[in-house]
Amino acid sequence: MKTRLIRIGNSRGVRLPKAVIAQAGLTEEVELGVRDGAVVIARATSVRSGWADAARQMHQRDGDRLLDTPAQTSFDEKEWEW
Repeated sequence: MKTRLIRIGNSRGVRLPKAVIAQAGLTEEVELGVRDGAVVIARATSVRSGWADAARQMHQRDGDRLLDTPAQTSFDEKEWEW
């Protein structure tokens, strides 16, 4: 599909047809980038997308252990009162 760049202030924009927006699953916020000389507009992903699955897989591989040994502090030496 060919389209034209439209002037938006000092920038340029592209109007996306409603059918293209629906087919790509785009919402109000998108990811914009350049890959191999092409402008790529993609669905915005949440910041922590996939973290839960990655944590489960790490736990299954027994890779979710502490990297450093816990250090004793003065808080560990006396009983706390609440």
